[in-house]
Amino acid sequence: MSEGAFPQAARVALADTQLRRNLGHATHTIRAKRAGVVAELSDWEQLREAGRAIKERVLRHLDEYLLELEESVTRAGGVVHWARDGEECNRIVGDLIAAHGATEVVKSKSLTTEETGLNEALVKRGISPWETDLAQLIVQLGDDMPSHILVPAIHKNRAQIRDLFRRTLPDAPPDLSDDPRELAEAARRHLRRLFLETEVGISGVNFAVAQTGTVAVVESEGNGRMCTTLPPVLISVMGIEKVIPTWQDLEVYLQLLPRSSTAERMNPYTSLWTGVSEGDGPREFHLVFVDHGRTSVLADEIGRQALNCIRCSACLNVCPVYERTGGHAYGSTYPGPIGAILTPMLEGLDAAGSLPYASSLCGACYEVCPVKINIPQVLVHLRAEVVRHEDEAAHRPDAEHVAMRALARVFANRRLYEAAQRAGRIGQWPLARGGTIDRLPGPLSGWTAARDLKPIPRQSFRDWWRERS
Repeated sequence: MSEGAFPQAARVALADTQLRRNLGHATHTIRAKRAGVVAELSDWEQLREAGRAIKERVLRHLDEYLLELEESVTRAGGVVHWARDGEECNRIVGDLIAAHGATEVVKSKSLTTEETGLNEALVKRGISPWETDLAQLIVQLGDDMPSHILVPAIHKNRAQIRDLFRRTLPDAPPDLSDDPRELAEAARRHLRRLFLETEVGISGVNFAVAQTGTVAVVESEGNGRMCTTLPPVLISVMGIEKVIPTWQDLEVYLQLLPRSSTAERMNPYTSLWTGVSEGDGPREFHLVFVDHGRTSVLADEIGRQALNCIRCSACLNVCPVYERTGGHAYGSTYPGPIGAILTPMLEGLDAAGSLPYASSLCGACYEVCPVKINIPQVLVHLRAEVVRHEDEAAHRPDAEHVAMRALARVFANRRLYEAAQRAGRIGQWPLARGGTIDRLPGPLSGWTAARDLKPIPRQSFRDWWRERS
């Protein structure tokens, strides 16, 4: 994404009244329902803190938990693969599919494979990846991009989906209406053959338990369960931050995630599997660990909290910027507030462009985050990084940084501080008028463009104290 890409894309989105109606209706509905189910729990804040603390522990000992998870999965009959970046992940998955001679695969919703561009990589190898999540299928059939983490087709209404199905699904009835049940049935007929005939299934991973090697996928439609149980070969792709230490930790997230995402007390489908079992589910299981910039994020003491994200999308549903522009304006796998911090850290500041500025810093995202990611704090931190990065690229010193360092030296030394006060008292006389300074010269004028400053008084408190002591 170029520097001006978000402002330009947002301007286009703001002019689309249908898009704004679709987004406004959907986000208001989801967040109202979420507020209702969250209010039912008297210990919600304690759950949030537990969720945050577990994730923080994982990030401190990530190498240990990943090795423990690998050992547990291998012991249960699975095979673990390590991918340093998206390209290596796509190659590993493509090689596994090709080794079984498959030309079609079914996929449950996976943001990590969106991040690596797996679908596009498979198509180049002559493999057809079929999305089975209803909203993701709508996006795929429309040659579109997801607009929301949880509801990828949130920017579409029922009439638009009906027209799309009529155009793209060969077995869709010509008189297909926009009734949700009919639309779901049309998609179900399309997917049924794929589920029953395809040799390889691909899934994402919501959580992976290091202690037992158990992988968890939570969803609302049942398509994920079909992908993870019917095909003889299952390949699951996970970002390395998805590991959690123990089985008991899963209890915390299975309360936080459904309430924050779909506003449900429990996900309709929570699929858990550990390796392979004779006569039950896939005969072959592969788990791919994907780094793709995550270890670099770990080095950022402030920014690393973004890796706590459990992909619930609650921050999108309360964000005034997202509600008016939608996800496409972000030009990223991860839209909304979490995307404004994840994308710059995973893809680099140059790729992210102006995303750290795509926020009003209202703090609503922090208030609803189930794992207490302080998104406004990270945004401010990234904005400072953007300025520093631009100064370094232009081979010029960071003027603000130089000024702050000079001020720090002055403030740390009493003699320098009092000398600066005396100099300021003398130097302000051309600027002070009527007890205020309403205009500063040069680059300092930004301070007085919207506010007046008080002049330095004739006598400081220290001078007053010396006279009386």
